[in-house]
Amino acid sequence: MPLQLKRIYDEKSLSDGRRILVDRLWPRGMSKAAAGVDRWMKEIAPSAELRTWFCHKPEHWEEFQQRYRAELSQNPAFGELQEMAVEGMVTLLYAAKDQTYNHALVLEAMLKDR
Repeated sequence: MPLQLKRIYDEKSLSDGRRILVDRLWPRGMSKAAAGVDRWMKEIAPSAELRTWFCHKPEHWEEFQQRYRAELSQNPAFGELQEMAVEGMVTLLYAAKDQTYNHALVLEAMLKDR
């Protein structure tokens, strides 16, 4: 499954394939034209409650992953994203500064697991 992660603030590339923003909120300071997003799937992001609870705290990481995976398993948008990833290259875009503890990593792992 051709799939990659990228911060939305990173430079666009022709090799990105379909660029999908997976954040619930639009990235600060980023215009829609500059983002080059093919699709904004805010419905695939963690719920507002989970995002607020997690707050990118490393001590919440393990439990966050479990909770977010549970949300994804009940989310019809996840199946849609899986289909897109099977069809061709997909770049999951996220805005978080923290590249070690963020929901896009969980989403990528879950897509690759299936």
